[in-house]
Amino acid sequence: MQNHQEAKSRILKAAEALFHKQGYNNTGINQIIKEANVAKASLYYHFKTKDDLCIAYLEQRNTVWNESLYNYTKERDDKVLAAFDFLIENNNTFDFRGCSFLNMLSETSPDKKEIFNQMQQHKRGLLLFFKTELEDSELAYTVYSLFENAIIESQLFRSQEPVLRIKKIVSDLMNNRS
Repeated sequence: MQNHQEAKSRILKAAEALFHKQGYNNTGINQIIKEANVAKASLYYHFKTKDDLCIAYLEQRNTVWNESLYNYTKERDDKVLAAFDFLIENNNTFDFRGCSFLNMLSETSPDKKEIFNQMQQHKRGLLLFFKTELEDSELAYTVYSLFENAIIESQLFRSQEPVLRIKKIVSDLMNNRS
């Protein structure tokens, strides 16, 4: 059983690295098998299709991202603004690769409902984070939308400037709410 779990873990780790680096559509099953150092039968034992592997990858990314955001913001007084600092740190760590879920969105057709569900679930969770912290649904949605824009703009321009500018806008919005 442990060998199966080790193989599954290696497959997911290889898929994560490859999907993140070169995208879902540009990553082949044979490349994942080679990077994970597993037999083809082992991959298909754990994941019947590439889409099943994608779903598992997105589930794992969601868990890791949420835990990382929580750990980064838990000791901060202002978790909302800290989320933007978290984004800056992610940009530095992952070389402005952007959001795995938004990147996957651009590569996946809407008829892949289970994959879309994973992307939507992640984004709903992020919105819930802002709603919980702000206790104002409209402001939370505005901040969430600005956060998403910061992800995209910083990836597009490979710069932290959009994150910093949007963080200031969010700070002003939070300070000016009545």
